[in-house]
Amino acid sequence: MNDILYNLSDWAEIEAIVYSEHDNPHSILGAHVVEEGILFNIFIPTAVSVVLHMKKTGKEYTMEIADEAGFFSVLVNGKRIPEYTYVVTYDNGDKQEIVDPYRFDPVIDGMDLKLFTSGIHYDIYNKLGAHPMEIDGVCGVLFGVWAPNAMRVSVVGDFNLWDGRRHPMRRLGDSGVFELFIPGLHCGELYKYEVKVNSQCVMLKADPYGYASELRPATASIVYDINSYQWKDQNFIAKRENRDYKEEPMLIYEVHLGSFKKPEDEDKTFYNYRELAVMIADFVKEMGYTHVELMPIMEHPLDASWGYQVTGYYAATARYGTPEDFMYFVEYMHTHNIGVILDWVPAHFPRDTFGLANFDGTCLYEHRDPRQGSHPHWGTLIYNYGRPEVANFLIANALFWAEKYHIDGIRMDAVASMLYLDYGKNHGEWVANIYGGHENLEAVEFLRNLSKVFRKKHKGVLLIAEESTAWEKVTGDVEDGGLGFDLKWNMGWMNDFVNYMKCDPLFRKGHHGELTFSMIYAYSEDFVLVLSHDEVVHGKGSMINKMPGSHDQKFANLRATYGYMMAHPGKKLLFMGQDIAQFDEWNENESIQWNLLEYDSHREMKDYVKALNRLYKDYPALYRMDFTSDGFEWINSLDADKSTISFLRKTEKEEETLLIICNFTPVVYENFKVGVPFKGKYKETFNSDKETFGGKGYVNPRLKYSKEDECDGRENSIQVTVPPLGISVFTCTPVAEVKLDKKSEKTSVDTKTTKSDKVSEKTSKTSKAAKESKPSKTTKTSTEKKASTKKKPATKTPTKKQASTAKNSSNAKVEEKKLLLEEEIPRELKTEKTEEVTIVIETDTQDEVAATTVDITEEAIDEVNQPVKRKRGRPRKQPV
Repeated sequence: MNDILYNLSDWAEIEAIVYSEHDNPHSILGAHVVEEGILFNIFIPTAVSVVLHMKKTGKEYTMEIADEAGFFSVLVNGKRIPEYTYVVTYDNGDKQEIVDPYRFDPVIDGMDLKLFTSGIHYDIYNKLGAHPMEIDGVCGVLFGVWAPNAMRVSVVGDFNLWDGRRHPMRRLGDSGVFELFIPGLHCGELYKYEVKVNSQCVMLKADPYGYASELRPATASIVYDINSYQWKDQNFIAKRENRDYKEEPMLIYEVHLGSFKKPEDEDKTFYNYRELAVMIADFVKEMGYTHVELMPIMEHPLDASWGYQVTGYYAATARYGTPEDFMYFVEYMHTHNIGVILDWVPAHFPRDTFGLANFDGTCLYEHRDPRQGSHPHWGTLIYNYGRPEVANFLIANALFWAEKYHIDGIRMDAVASMLYLDYGKNHGEWVANIYGGHENLEAVEFLRNLSKVFRKKHKGVLLIAEESTAWEKVTGDVEDGGLGFDLKWNMGWMNDFVNYMKCDPLFRKGHHGELTFSMIYAYSEDFVLVLSHDEVVHGKGSMINKMPGSHDQKFANLRATYGYMMAHPGKKLLFMGQDIAQFDEWNENESIQWNLLEYDSHREMKDYVKALNRLYKDYPALYRMDFTSDGFEWINSLDADKSTISFLRKTEKEEETLLIICNFTPVVYENFKVGVPFKGKYKETFNSDKETFGGKGYVNPRLKYSKEDECDGRENSIQVTVPPLGISVFTCTPVAEVKLDKKSEKTSVDTKTTKSDKVSEKTSKTSKAAKESKPSKTTKTSTEKKASTKKKPATKTPTKKQASTAKNSSNAKVEEKKLLLEEEIPRELKTEKTEEVTIVIETDTQDEVAATTVDITEEAIDEVNQPVKRKRGRPRKQPV
């Protein structure tokens, strides 16, 4: 090395580069204008020679070895840095022309850094991580990572032999962010960050903002461009923004992608996202679910964690394919009008050394004090929500899935563990807040900020909390002191009701409060009723195996369970496999046991859930007013001895009211009297004991008319058959009294909604009126019955013209009413055997009475005049 070059060399800086301890390599590497010319420095271990090549002139300069470790320098005349490359010859004889990564200015600017360090850079994922781009006509990848306490951070991968000395990154001021643009790299490159903590400790870390990862057990991040996918779900997204999910039916199907269905090919562990999209959408559409909720698909190292031990928050797991494959999954669901909700885990993260734990040699993402930063029972670490960059990482991640993957909702896992400093901890294992309380004030502020930003940026995308305590206003407005979630899992209902159903029916009366307690707090939050994966793991058994009794009683109990869930206020969620009554507890390593559908009982259970979902979606009373007390009314919640309950689901329209009766004993209650909300007719529209569902057939096939017979504190009641271990749902149609005769004795005629009921009621009323009058005109029927009316004496004899006018008016009214009656006869009745019935219609013109006849079946007459109990297809013996 010549003396000039020697004197220009900063040997302390060179030593920092050679020993890989420099956090600002751009200050010495690359091209630098000095008084003597342009100084070029490069450090490439294993290089034996390097030639500087001028792109414009073609001139080449052989660089001198400044350090045998691989540091090369050359001084060139000039004052402006030209476009150049290096031609490197390695010790194995390979030759390579490279663009100097240290010739580029920073890409992440001061405003980005200011927003990030303030915790409000909500698309920071576009800056940090790995991003393919072109700078000054050169293609490459920009890398960015936050590691403020590291001595040095380098990008390593196959492209540089995983040698952290080759591509050290530049620290950007005091932000703690490191950045480097490496020319020549493309999508698909494996990489990690090599973090040097001190001279004794070097760690390899996966990219916290990486878009893709290797398939486990490998842990490297992968350079990926997620902006090239051409979305075709714009119509769905546009409609979503204007929807109000709180007033719409919501039936969520919770899915674990890895075990929904396993490939038959033994060499293939999982189906691809694209294959799963078709299979899941077909099933969801058939069953009538509105949403799928995916257990975490963010990258995680251990299958048995089900995705709840996340190491790659911005990466869709490689188990089922690429990021584009998952985009296809979401888009396919949207094209079939199915929403996609993702499980998201901001409450904790695992201790894996390649992940976030101790990221830069310090407790960067977690608290340093284990009393604040560790879950003793889960073995995981707790985020430091008070650190702006950590809060920014998480908020941006939630927005990322909505922005880049078009998801329709985020279900936030373990919110309770975030809210309480002493969650799962004993005395002395936690630190109180500044006021001496156990509330995590920083987590509360984080959740509120997330809610505000999310609502502003992604209208129509739901935030759902899994929160198991009585924390107030989880779904309340942030402006009113709430947390701002749209919905909250009703864990209390799940625990109480499942415990109730596990009891032998003989002892359920002692647990009656567990059945009804949920209605005491049902409107304190906007709830989702859940029977989730948590209820069918860790020895808890499947839903069908929780049910007591014989084989048939287990299925009847489960039908009653799902029926009550559907009728109870709140949106609904059911975990996969439970709608076909899978007997085995869920196992993430095995497929759902679809072969069970070869058996009648399981196929019937599937049909039952399908019919139940259809019922729920068809009747607005079951979903329209889920979150207001006006949508629910108890009829009887106190009959613990019979283990029955009855209640109403309502909307603003009285005619949409539903009456629900549930029986949680194996006893059939015949002629069961129940109070009804108003005078009207009641038709059973759904019964869980139908034979098509595997039941015994204790149903109510005939319409029920209310009677003025007090019951349950109500003036009107009906008598019904209540099925054993079952649920009955009745439509409620009010009746209004219409006066047909204003001058003579008043006869009330009920206005009906069904045609056959209108004819029957009017036949009954007019026949009764006819019998009470003295005969003035008689018409024989096929049964030789007579109907007569009696004219009242006129107070004044009308003129001939007046009489003619009155007669014509009277005849017109009679003909009009006759036509109305004939129109009300059901089409099927007109084709059956009929008998002629005299219907007397009183008119108010000159007190004249006219009689006319219509055709009606004997069966309809008997049902109105003599409601004789008919035989029903039921077993001879009562089930035990």
